[in-house]
Amino acid sequence: MPGPVHVTRAASLATSGGQTTGMIRQAAITDLSDSICASVMIAKPRTASAVHHHGKQDTVVFARSGHGTIVSDAGSTRQRLDPGDFALIPAYAEHQEVNDTDDDVVWIISRSGREADVVNLEGWGKS
Repeated sequence: MPGPVHVTRAASLATSGGQTTGMIRQAAITDLSDSICASVMIAKPRTASAVHHHGKQDTVVFARSGHGTIVSDAGSTRQRLDPGDFALIPAYAEHQEVNDTDDDVVWIISRSGREADVVNLEGWGKS
């Protein structure tokens, strides 16, 4: 028999692990399923996350608002996400979230795991 439907209210989102100055990560759905979790990432204006990866978790990003960039391939690839865009970040793919604008960027993130795994690195290729 399936478990009950769970709703997390926006007002109850709490800041979660893997923080970088200017990047706010909020857990939305964690520890409720063995196969998926969800969070919100808010990038304040003119900020960038640490270079990081998500271990064995695949990550799907939905750009809710703002115009942010995913930097990957040791910094050589920059892919802008506009509102409504989706991105897949494969397991162990080193990347960085960048907000070069004067507005907040808000992304809704789903990962293949019980809770988010964020491994901040000291730079590209330094896991």
